[in-house]
Amino acid sequence: MTDQLTQIKDERDQLIRDIFERKSDKFMLIIGPCSADNEDAVCEYISRLAVLQEKVKDRIVLIPRIYTNKPRTTGTGYKGMMHQPDPHKKPNIAAGIKAIRKMHIRALSETGLTAADEMLYPGNAPYLEDLLSYIAVGARSVENQQHRLTASGFDVPVGMKNPTSGDLPVMFNAIYAAQHTHIFVHNRWEVKTTGNPYTHSILRGSVDSYGNCISNYHYEDLMRTASEYKERGLKNPVIIVDTNHANSNKQFLQQPRIAMEVMQSRSNDSLLKDYIRGFMIESYLEEGTQKIDKNIYGKSITDPCLGWNDTEKCVLNLADIV
Repeated sequence: MTDQLTQIKDERDQLIRDIFERKSDKFMLIIGPCSADNEDAVCEYISRLAVLQEKVKDRIVLIPRIYTNKPRTTGTGYKGMMHQPDPHKKPNIAAGIKAIRKMHIRALSETGLTAADEMLYPGNAPYLEDLLSYIAVGARSVENQQHRLTASGFDVPVGMKNPTSGDLPVMFNAIYAAQHTHIFVHNRWEVKTTGNPYTHSILRGSVDSYGNCISNYHYEDLMRTASEYKERGLKNPVIIVDTNHANSNKQFLQQPRIAMEVMQSRSNDSLLKDYIRGFMIESYLEEGTQKIDKNIYGKSITDPCLGWNDTEKCVLNLADIV
């Protein structure tokens, strides 16, 4: 990465850290496709985000999602660009590693926006960690010890999602672990971390034993999460609400409504206003989802996403009320 891009990343990292440290009242939106499946479409989407960022820069920080690994509940299906740089061809991990780094660098070079990615495999962190300003640990990974320990070594925010069971203590235990120092084996090396004070919570809803989605973005859920945060005394307490997944029952068009409900709850309680500092929103050029063989440019091949027009409207509406 060039010195110029490194400087851009340093400035963006500080901008985001300031939100966590209460030096800034700006609101974060981690926003973009469910999975990054096409370099051109992803970079076009982020170019549009960059224009939108200029319009809302006084109130909102946009962090584009460039998710290059996709967790699969059954272990089958499209696993992301790192596995399949071309989703229509067989997996090629060596080519995928090159492809994801190229895409992240291109997006940063063309837009000046550093991105978020999911840490699905902790051992793969070195491929992108110098480019990322935000890292997410998913609902299926949050209880894994290696994810927690690796998160403790990053200097950018790491969001820990509640597990699919909805067990909040699991999420908070992950945050606690990642905020502390550790000595452990990482990629066959003994490493020591200093702890990551920017590790925080992401509420994404849960799924019960019958497969029913249970949301956790309502006022009572938010207050319960904020209260536990306060009791545990964790550093830089921040709640990010994932507006899709189990919170929307994958009804992607509900994301703007959910965001507005959370903002209403936030406006009614000082503790929530302090702790709730962002949303995670799934959005792409075209709304909905498609089968891989359809090959519609800019349309998700994994979870359904908001289309661009609804995305722009949602962001502008949020900027008006932050």
